Amino acid sequence: MNRTGPRAELGDFLRSRRARIRPEDSGVASFGGRRRVPGLRREELAQLAGVSVDYYTRFEQGRAENPSETVVAAVAAALRLDAAETDHLTRLVRNTGRAGSAVDPAAAAAAADAQQVRPGLRRLLEAMPETPAFVLGRRTDILAWNPLFATLVTDFAALPPERRNKAWLVFLHPEVRGRFVNWETKARDLVAYLRFDLARHPHDARFTALIEELADRSPEFGPMWQAQEVAEKTHGGYHLRHPLVGEFTLAYESLSPPDDPDQTLITYTAEAGSPSEAALRILAGTVAPTTDTPARPGAPSDSRT
Repeated sequence: MNRTGPRAELGDFLRSRRARIRPEDSGVASFGGRRRVPGLRREELAQLAGVSVDYYTRFEQGRAENPSETVVAAVAAALRLDAAETDHLTRLVRNTGRAGSAVDPAAAAAAADAQQVRPGLRRLLEAMPETPAFVLGRRTDILAWNPLFATLVTDFAALPPERRNKAWLVFLHPEVRGRFVNWETKARDLVAYLRFDLARHPHDARFTALIEELADRSPEFGPMWQAQEVAEKTHGGYHLRHPLVGEFTLAYESLSPPDDPDQTLITYTAEAGSPSEAALRILAGTVAPTTDTPARPGAPSDSRT
């Protein structure tokens, strides 16, 4: 990554979103002339958003002082951002207002704290023996899991704590990578969520280290990261494979405790009566009953270091 900091993040994101809108589709008067880059020019975007060119230039550079919610909403509408992209833009603008690109010591200290999974969530994981489930934390750290999720993906307990990270495993762990039939779809979804989460924790040094390692070691990660896609973790599905049952499809749902948006409980299910449900039951049958699992109450929380 050559460009870092809240202002660079904001500028890169806005330029990427201008680039995907064709001037002829925007309904704005073209400023003419030869275009060196695709998409809308700053002048055209400013016209759509109802602000001056000078103000929008400063806005894109992260130099506008305290942009109002109205201005942010106007820019988001002009760029045709979806809900997740609009939330992302709002956070990026807010981040640039926190002493520019300087590191906030309090925010950095908070990001360094190890996340703790409360006992109730751990008991919930253990109470779903036929449902693969885990708790996702900041930076896609895997904080806790039940035995069936480990059977589905990999033996997390055998991994060093710093490697229990979903993005690191999907990009750099051959076994986990091979679990996804449409690996590129899974990888792009993860990158979009990583960027969305990074805006929530701009001063997290561990987050920056993770992104740099993935960019350095994975040839696929860099182009995906540069695409500036963002998405919130909600629901969806993936086509998976497992050496015991072959290929099957599972749907996932994401639920975050109201008092801790930095943790997400994710569960995988199969359609009732489907071959995928049968495959999942076979995998569940291979899990030895035990009360001593990595998700047991009181187990230490794991964070990437």
